[in-house]
Amino acid sequence: MGLPALEFSECCLDSPQFRERLRSHEAELEKTNKFIKELIKDGKSLVAALKNLSAAKRKFADSLNEFKFRCIGDAETDDEICIAKSLQEFATVLRNLEDERMRMIENASEVLITPLEKFRKEQIGAAKDAKKKYDKETEKYCGVLEKHLNLSSKKKESQLQEADSQVDLVRQHFYEVSLEYVFKVQEVQERKMFEFVEPLLAFLQGLFTFYHHGYELAKDFSDFKTELTISIQNTRNRFEGTRSEVESLMKKMKENPHEHKNISPYTMEGYLYVQEKRHFGTSWVKHYCTYQRESKRITMVPFDQKSGAKGGEDEAVILKSCTRRKTDSIEKRFCFDVEAVDRPGVITMQALSEEDRRLWMEAMDGREPVYNSNKDNQSEGTAQLDNIGFSIIKKCIHAVETRGINEQGLYRIVGVNSRVQKLLSILMDPKTATETETEICAEWEIKTITSALKTYLRMLPGPLMMYQFQRSFIKAAKLENQESRVSEIHSLVHRLPEKNRQMLHLLMNHLAKVANNHKQNLMTVANLGVVFGPTLLRPQEETVAAIMDIKFQNIVIEILIENHEKIFNTVPETPPPNSQLLLSRKKSTDSKPPSCSERPLTLFHTAQPNEKQENRNSIINSSLESVISSNVNSFLNSNSAPQPSLNSSDLELEVIKPNRPNSLPQNPSPTSPLSPSWPMFSAPSSPMPTSSTSSDSSPISSPLRKARALYACKAEHDSELSFTAGTVFDNVHPSQEPGWLEGTLNGKTGLIPENYVEFL
Repeated sequence: MGLPALEFSECCLDSPQFRERLRSHEAELEKTNKFIKELIKDGKSLVAALKNLSAAKRKFADSLNEFKFRCIGDAETDDEICIAKSLQEFATVLRNLEDERMRMIENASEVLITPLEKFRKEQIGAAKDAKKKYDKETEKYCGVLEKHLNLSSKKKESQLQEADSQVDLVRQHFYEVSLEYVFKVQEVQERKMFEFVEPLLAFLQGLFTFYHHGYELAKDFSDFKTELTISIQNTRNRFEGTRSEVESLMKKMKENPHEHKNISPYTMEGYLYVQEKRHFGTSWVKHYCTYQRESKRITMVPFDQKSGAKGGEDEAVILKSCTRRKTDSIEKRFCFDVEAVDRPGVITMQALSEEDRRLWMEAMDGREPVYNSNKDNQSEGTAQLDNIGFSIIKKCIHAVETRGINEQGLYRIVGVNSRVQKLLSILMDPKTATETETEICAEWEIKTITSALKTYLRMLPGPLMMYQFQRSFIKAAKLENQESRVSEIHSLVHRLPEKNRQMLHLLMNHLAKVANNHKQNLMTVANLGVVFGPTLLRPQEETVAAIMDIKFQNIVIEILIENHEKIFNTVPETPPPNSQLLLSRKKSTDSKPPSCSERPLTLFHTAQPNEKQENRNSIINSSLESVISSNVNSFLNSNSAPQPSLNSSDLELEVIKPNRPNSLPQNPSPTSPLSPSWPMFSAPSSPMPTSSTSSDSSPISSPLRKARALYACKAEHDSELSFTAGTVFDNVHPSQEPGWLEGTLNGKTGLIPENYVEFL
């Protein structure tokens, strides 16, 4: 039921019913007043809570924005870059949302709190003032009336008339006040229908605007969210593969740790306890020691493994002699004495075991250093890139494309090993392998056939994309933009031997067809990259760093699949050699030290073994200007042996600093561009670790000379030297590989880029 209407005509009568109806209006106004008062209080609490929420979200956004991902390795994949910048994207969205929330909070005071307070003060407050006035006039009127009615009728007529007039005036005034009060009460009751509700509507509109802004932000964020979701999934898939590889390596290290040591620039390194004499006796201090056989330099770093801190300054000495310590001459086991050229007395050292002492003794007395041989050949038997090999791959591809290209998990699901080996033995049988019309029987499952294809590729003497190009392909995948990656990989593919490139072309055409059916077989380009990356681009040395590069191997395969028509059917564009060379020289002569990609270029011809000495010395003794100004053809003609003519596409120039290899160099295949029968230009490659056999029989023998640095250089590996322009080196002589020299600077012997120095 609604409130009864207050008639003005009843103000004069002022009946009990009128008073009852008036009290119901007054009670409603009081109720409204209390409600608005509570609402204003709650509204202020809401605004304060929203401010606290906004401040907390801003702090959360700031924390997200400040955190930076650091991935393992020297470069990141596109997926890792996307994930790394996601936190900043999240922070931007949250800040944008909180900016809109602050606008809503600031408006809330104007559109909600202020109008409600104004209505309560001006309207309900005015009605209360009118009630006070009405109650006061009621009391006055009733008092005057009672007093008037108590007048004696014996009063004079003039007094009675005056009293009547006074009562009439009071009644008239009471009547006017009553009318005004009733008017005000009904006005407030009507006003609250819009002046009270309208601010609430405005506040809700601001709230809806805020939420709509959030909706628009979500729409704008949708594309990045999709990209991020894909990147997260790809990274998770790569993690599973990488984790299994790292776990496998860890198990191998547990089973036989000595066979999986990294090839080091040092002949020997490890922890030794060094005897130090004190005032009241001797003590044994743990040092991490390194020894270089060529320079006979021993470096000792006091280090406590428990605290992870160095215990003093590094010390380096030049070895004079090393003598095994007899057991009965000292209380400690596994000891040996070292005499140094530049330090008096004998240094007594304790190895960690008898085997460890034997290794140190062998290294220091001039015996052969122990290097790990690569284990890639453990399962590599008769698989070759010959007619049989091409026949096997073609038969497997034909079977997959005709019978199972839509099978889910194609190439990811592996077959039973015994059946895979049996199928391979049949396919590799010389009696049946050359029969091109023979197809793989339908009795063989598709997963067995795909596993056989992958196993055959792994059985090759080296990966299909070759060890010597593995680092170059990885570097190409690490370039910033996709166009550069495709271009560099395009160029590298055409540097592969013909048979390798043909097999790779055959395989990529097939994988492109598999990827085109990914809706049925669920094998996208990314999934195929995960499967074939480690097979086609496996590293020569199995290390954690190499495993972390698997993601870039996968990217290389993805690029090959997506761009197979361009890469294999077109010749890569080669920039003019002279422009590359002049550009590299200009960058190298700038005031600031050149970066890796700005170092000068050395032209090097891979000569026959009997030509290496003559070529090496001619390059070393010539200045950089003569190299730059010389004509490419005259450079080729300078070799004593006749060489086939080269066109511009055969010249391959790279303005890069050579990479340090991870393992022993492999013998180039007869068809490899790097074999002696293939003349070419390349940037110098860094030396590989070599045994003493190779060093003793090296064709390079040059007197030790001094040389001056033409350019500044910053070392990228422990085996290289850092120096500024004008630095003079001692004992400079060629290293085992072209493009690098060995020299001594401030007592440290290391590698120097050949084209950075001139001999004095």
